[in-house]
Amino acid sequence: MHSAPTRIAIVTGGSRGIGRDIAMELAAQGCDVVIGYHGRADIAEAVVRDIEELGRGALAVKGDVARESDVEALFDATLARFGRIDIVVSNAGIMKNVPITGAGIADFDAIIRTNARGCFLVFAQAGKHLQDGGRLIALSSSVIAKATPGYGPYIASKAVVEALVHVMANELRGRGITVNAVAPGPVATELFLEGKSEQQIEALEKTAPLERLGTPADIASAVAFLASREGGWVNAQVVRVNGGFA
Repeated sequence: MHSAPTRIAIVTGGSRGIGRDIAMELAAQGCDVVIGYHGRADIAEAVVRDIEELGRGALAVKGDVARESDVEALFDATLARFGRIDIVVSNAGIMKNVPITGAGIADFDAIIRTNARGCFLVFAQAGKHLQDGGRLIALSSSVIAKATPGYGPYIASKAVVEALVHVMANELRGRGITVNAVAPGPVATELFLEGKSEQQIEALEKTAPLERLGTPADIASAVAFLASREGGWVNAQVVRVNGGFA
């Protein structure tokens, strides 16, 4: 009896924060993982080593998710190394709090470029290269439901992500591929905590009924479930992983 082939996962923005935890959790679940990253090679290579210590294969590929040629190169490098792609997690994103009135169009364009255009390009390549029965998962945000002042461009970018999830699920009909989004609430990452006072953090901790901030591991667990065989009947959904925040 032949054992099932090792599943191969791509995680964009996988070198730090939530993306790193997603990559590590997928590796712990038995996947070989390709880390797409934009910043520091040393941090990405450290994640590769951590994954290899779990006995899994790993590769780091530098690129910009908003540049079509870089996204193509990420998928090409994965296929060249591992020969197949079973899971794609579109996680790379940026967040900047700017009001609609008074925000520069440059801020809006930068956020839309990475979060919305980047997701679109990753989805386009995933549609071409995912194995039948594969998993496509995007990261959205629970702040959409809050309509929080100062988050206009960010919320707009994540609304695009959620729209693409629903359409992509329909476009991949007949191939057994599920397409979902995970929408975290406040998560205690470097990116999220930066610039916030202790009082602001304490207030945010009290927002959800569970009275704590989320952790990257909380989000990674939800992504890993959607990527698993057990998550195979969940499709075209936005799963709000937020402790009751919204």
